[in-house]
Amino acid sequence: MLDFDTAWQHLQLTTKAPDDCRRWNKKAARYDSRDAKNLYAEEFLRLAALKNDESAFDMGCGTGPLACAMAEAGHPVIAADFSEGMLAKMDQNMALRGVPRAASVESVKAGQIFPMHMSWEDDWRHFDLHENMVDVAIASRSIAVADLRGALRKLSGIARRRCCITMTSGASPRVDLRVLADIGVPASPNRDYIYAFGMLAQAGFEPEVRFIHSARKDTFVNYDDALADFTQMIEIGAPGLSPDEMPSAHDRLRAWLEQHLVDNPEAGQPDKKGFEQGPLTLDFQRIVPWAFISWDAKGGQL
Repeated sequence: MLDFDTAWQHLQLTTKAPDDCRRWNKKAARYDSRDAKNLYAEEFLRLAALKNDESAFDMGCGTGPLACAMAEAGHPVIAADFSEGMLAKMDQNMALRGVPRAASVESVKAGQIFPMHMSWEDDWRHFDLHENMVDVAIASRSIAVADLRGALRKLSGIARRRCCITMTSGASPRVDLRVLADIGVPASPNRDYIYAFGMLAQAGFEPEVRFIHSARKDTFVNYDDALADFTQMIEIGAPGLSPDEMPSAHDRLRAWLEQHLVDNPEAGQPDKKGFEQGPLTLDFQRIVPWAFISWDAKGGQL
């Protein structure tokens, strides 16, 4: 039988290391704190199905779209992220939405959020987190860790009732299989969620999987901006290309962009994350699929 934990560890040997907090701090500086409709967040919370007044823990909360929505619905929320920049933006979002900040992790009341600067790798006990502390623990698009089993164990430990996560399924925000196929670059689908599902199942849980299809609109300042962005896609999605193959792939990418870059009729307007949209966009909308995995927190033993 395949050991999914061992298979995950082998995968990490050939996978790009996760971005550190410096990249996310830099990225956070570009985020606008103005509220925007977030269809992904709405679908995540619909599937999470928190009960009235349940408490929640949001690991990798980012700028707080899920944490704020849960607090607005009357839930006490603890929200953690390893990026101080993201947490600063969440503070701004909380202020704009009228969500109070709790005084401590132990005193979070309904409708409040207690933000924490904490990573997956930290010892959560040092932050006054303990077993069975909240009803529901979530991690939305934030599990980019070498020790996946340990991350799942931490979530299951802190939750009394339910855990919910999303992980990549096929494409990812930074790699689009359709684009790579169009330019003749071989790339394998990224299905990280299968490892999480397998680990949970082997540990005695009964995980359920559903899918969220998140629309993504890419916009660019100019052609060179788009070229730089999609060149990274080749480097991330097809690391096995040889130095001799790379120049040809880049030439095909340039031709593809000339065909698919068009004027953006919404240039200058904020996108769903608050970024100002650039004057160029693609002539189709990219769709990023996410696997939503949920399980009974006490249904097994990791």
